[in-house]
Amino acid sequence: MDKYENEMWLTFQAKSCNEALARMAVAGFLTPLNPTLTELADAKTAVSEAVTNAIIHGYEEKEGLVELWCARTGKEVWFSVKDYGCGIEDIVTAMEPMYTTKPEEERSGMGFSFMEAFTDELLVESVPGEGTVVKMKKIIR
Repeated sequence: MDKYENEMWLTFQAKSCNEALARMAVAGFLTPLNPTLTELADAKTAVSEAVTNAIIHGYEEKEGLVELWCARTGKEVWFSVKDYGCGIEDIVTAMEPMYTTKPEEERSGMGFSFMEAFTDELLVESVPGEGTVVKMKKIIR
């Protein structure tokens, strides 16, 4: 018996234009659950923020790959966004609202806060020099 009713893997280049691809893939994956527009927007925004962090901070806009994984069982949906970039030295600090490593680029420092607000669970794992994986769970009511 499979652990999940459905799973999806998508690997793409760490390019800003592919953030829209991730959003569309998540929307398509959620469609069979008949989510509300708010649930759909929340999931897309959370994944979008994770993908943007991977591109901007993980790879610092250099070449690399981003892996998006989605799975579901019943109304529970899991997403993970993984990069093999520079990693995060201090996850606790990085997750503080308004904290940014790129203030010169007018980054708001709210990416993790949005992910946390728009999902039911958030876990960030990172190894400096090896990359980061952001795991999220969303329950479709």
